[in-house]
Amino acid sequence: MRAPYCVGLTGGVGSGKSAAARLFADLGAAVVDSDAIAHALSAADGAAMPAIAAAFGREVVAADGSLDRAAMRRRVFADGSARQLLERILHPLIQHEAQRQVAAAQAPYVVLIVPLLLENLADYRPLIDRIAVVDCDEQQQIERTASRPGVGIDQARAILAAQGSRAARLAIADDIIDNRAGLAELEARVRQLHHAYLDAAQHAEKKT
Repeated sequence: MRAPYCVGLTGGVGSGKSAAARLFADLGAAVVDSDAIAHALSAADGAAMPAIAAAFGREVVAADGSLDRAAMRRRVFADGSARQLLERILHPLIQHEAQRQVAAAQAPYVVLIVPLLLENLADYRPLIDRIAVVDCDEQQQIERTASRPGVGIDQARAILAAQGSRAARLAIADDIIDNRAGLAELEARVRQLHHAYLDAAQHAEKKT
């Protein structure tokens, strides 16, 4: 059987990916979240923790054996090579589990959330039929990110700077979800795309 029709959902930090994904889920799509997979891999007894501890030392391991996310966040945003090392550990494991969850999904189509899809497009491209980019102004991204617990303006700017550019994300988009105006407009756009993805999934199924 053909794997479920899969939409790769991405966007810069603070753009509203999670809000868009919840709306797709409410309409009946299956959602696979690569961030949730990463959290599971780096939880206590997570599959990635032995390699992370070996690479970075016990100072990034919390008392319960899970990843100390605040310590790791400080480390990777102060040192680009540390971020690359963490990505080399996590990304293959995340991709493998994402592929498994997409294949197992029981829904008309799957929304796969990958914040760094632009940076890892070659790895995810075989899994994805279409790319949707959630977009807003960069100042909105910074303000939304800085409002999160434990994240200030400076760290929000650093996170934004570490990601690919807004223009580059928009360049890979098949569909753009504009999240500058508010929830009502976001809901309307997601509903519009939901119907388009249902049609696309049905056509893809007929071809198999």
